[in-house]
Amino acid sequence: MPKTIDIAVPDLAGRRAVVTGASDGIGVHIAERLARASAEVVLPVRSPAKGEAAAAAIRERVPGARIDLRELDLASLDSVAAFADAALDDGRPIDMLINNAGVMTPPTRQESADGHELQLAVNHLGHVALVSRLLPLLREARARVVTQVSVAADERAVLWDDVQSEGRYRPMDAYSSSKILLGLFAVELERRSQAGGWGVASVLSHPGISPTNLLSAQPGLGRPRDTASVRVIRWLSRRGILVGTPETAALPAVLAATDRSIAGGTLVGPSGPRHLGGAPAPQALYSRLAGADDAARAWELSERLLGARLPV
Repeated sequence: MPKTIDIAVPDLAGRRAVVTGASDGIGVHIAERLARASAEVVLPVRSPAKGEAAAAAIRERVPGARIDLRELDLASLDSVAAFADAALDDGRPIDMLINNAGVMTPPTRQESADGHELQLAVNHLGHVALVSRLLPLLREARARVVTQVSVAADERAVLWDDVQSEGRYRPMDAYSSSKILLGLFAVELERRSQAGGWGVASVLSHPGISPTNLLSAQPGLGRPRDTASVRVIRWLSRRGILVGTPETAALPAVLAATDRSIAGGTLVGPSGPRHLGGAPAPQALYSRLAGADDAARAWELSERLLGARLPV
């Protein structure tokens, strides 16, 4: 059986957290742990039905949980703008933003509503646009922005010369590229916050490996059945071997969001063998995320793809 792991989380009463991708998988456990600490948790979800089910499950396990369901499709920049504009109209500061949602390895190349390769759109560009638009509310709260990367950000490289995978689509190459770009954006966000006195701490996290729906059957993405990888991961997770569970995989992002002694620019992940499972702790930043020139280049690339200047 997997070993039970938890962390100390401070009282978050009066704090407002936004967690993307919280309708299932790791995200719903991140949201639940924050709600258990009395935070108000905003769940921006693509599927209202899945969102309602997730909110009901959290409220059942955490009586009195304060959950605010909103609609957001990170594959649509119009949807990101609508969500952010509604938040700005509310005028309520955001203390924690956890960029957790993701799409992993559709077997064939797909595009977002805006014509971007889907993994690039959801994993990277949607979150970049979200952070940019919410920045006034994040600055007001001196927020912690947690960017969920992946062990895949320690593999392969950014597809600088074919970032949209138009020339050749290799699912895992495109996934790694999107996650490295997202991590580089988070590093550059921290640098710009420090230089500009924004007061926003940009922290990175990764969940290790656990049995979530990223590799499960998803007919909408062209994957009619579970991958062999996720079947193996489930088998290992049930036995507490090497990898984590969705509950433990949620903890690095929770620690990064709530422990203010962890400085911006830090990467938090599982501390077990090969950082695949175990209790969360700060660790060395992946080499692919450590280059200042690459971070600035990722920021500029994001501006070009979004057709808008990001905060400077």
